Amino acid sequence: MPPNPQSSPPTVVAVIPARGGSKGVPAKNLAAVGGVPLVARAVRECRAARLVTDVVVSTDDAGIAAAARGAGAVVVRRPGDIAGDTATSEAAVLHAMDAYEAEQGASVDAVLLVQCTSPFIVREDIDGVAAAVVEGGADSALTVAPFHGFVWRDAADDAGMDTADTGSPAAATLPAQSTATAPATVTTEGGYGVNHDKSFRPRRQDRPQDLLETGAAYGMDAAGFRAAGHRFFGRTELVRTDPARVLEIDDPHDLARARALAPLLDAPRPGALPTRDDIDAVVLDFDGTQTDDRVLIDADGREIVAVHRGDGLGIAALRKAELKLLILSTETNPVVAARARKLQVPVLHGIDRKDLALKQWCEEAGIAPERVLYVGNDVNDLPCFDLVGWPVAVAGAHDVVRGAARAVTATPGGSGAIREIAAWLLGPSL
Repeated sequence: MPPNPQSSPPTVVAVIPARGGSKGVPAKNLAAVGGVPLVARAVRECRAARLVTDVVVSTDDAGIAAAARGAGAVVVRRPGDIAGDTATSEAAVLHAMDAYEAEQGASVDAVLLVQCTSPFIVREDIDGVAAAVVEGGADSALTVAPFHGFVWRDAADDAGMDTADTGSPAAATLPAQSTATAPATVTTEGGYGVNHDKSFRPRRQDRPQDLLETGAAYGMDAAGFRAAGHRFFGRTELVRTDPARVLEIDDPHDLARARALAPLLDAPRPGALPTRDDIDAVVLDFDGTQTDDRVLIDADGREIVAVHRGDGLGIAALRKAELKLLILSTETNPVVAARARKLQVPVLHGIDRKDLALKQWCEEAGIAPERVLYVGNDVNDLPCFDLVGWPVAVAGAHDVVRGAARAVTATPGGSGAIREIAAWLLGPSL
């Protein structure tokens, strides 16, 4: 489905199936990894993906619904007949697509199936499967990881399989590329190789590359998916991902491993979201961050800007959480000071060197700069980005600023970006 440069961007909806029932790990989709519920981790990465228009969580559970909404997802209540142990993910995605289109009055061009039980999925993986469909012309796509293992199967486990056409389970499953390098060993009992001939053990570099389905993300052309009823149809593109991040949580041991790996896989990653434990202070730029960067000028030359009430709520919650707050702006317009008074936040405005002012403020307040979250949108914020531990850009910020940020909001400046950041830090308490 190659894009038409003269048409509007395709509507790409990421659907996260997250039912409440789980036998292996009770309340699995609300289990915290790295301090964040699994469903919220998936929502955040989907929202940060470049090509995703909206994120929909399909659930039958009130707790999951609340966590999903808190992370910024649209919630679709899943009917009981597709919420049981035997229900397929495809059924949930099809239902969510229909519900989304009915509510939004818009057609979905591509739909993604994202599994929140893959805790280390990243936005690049999500964009990869989306791009394969909406930019690369694939009908379907999935994330895969390089796999070098020798796969074995016990012939006893094949009892009852139909082998009339092949003569043996081994012959039925042995790939053609393996038989090209050595004669296949056919057996009807004991262990046999699935992706290799057990009588011939080639070196890794002499074997064709096997790819393991990660179970994390799938992309489908919406019309094709509806027609096929299955996630794989037409031309299926393989999107390679980092094998170190491949982990699916099916039992308590998987969850324990995920929690042990989270400090290694979350912390070093640019874009990982901060929590209240990471931050002592929040410093906010004004124009383009708390506003949409537009200015209205009346006949007398007075400037008027628009702010978002949700940001006021978020700032009040941050103040209640006893975080130090500061508005720091080069703008001389009195509206900056007026807004600061309204929010009950200290302000420094009309500042030429914001970085020097920020450094001095941190020293006077006794705050370590690495414990400061600074929110900006334009290149004059970059010196402050270099000072703090958590430089954050709002959606719609200058490309250079987005590239320098440690995290980027899904919400543009002036549309609730500060409230989104407050939700990162305070979670359900907000």
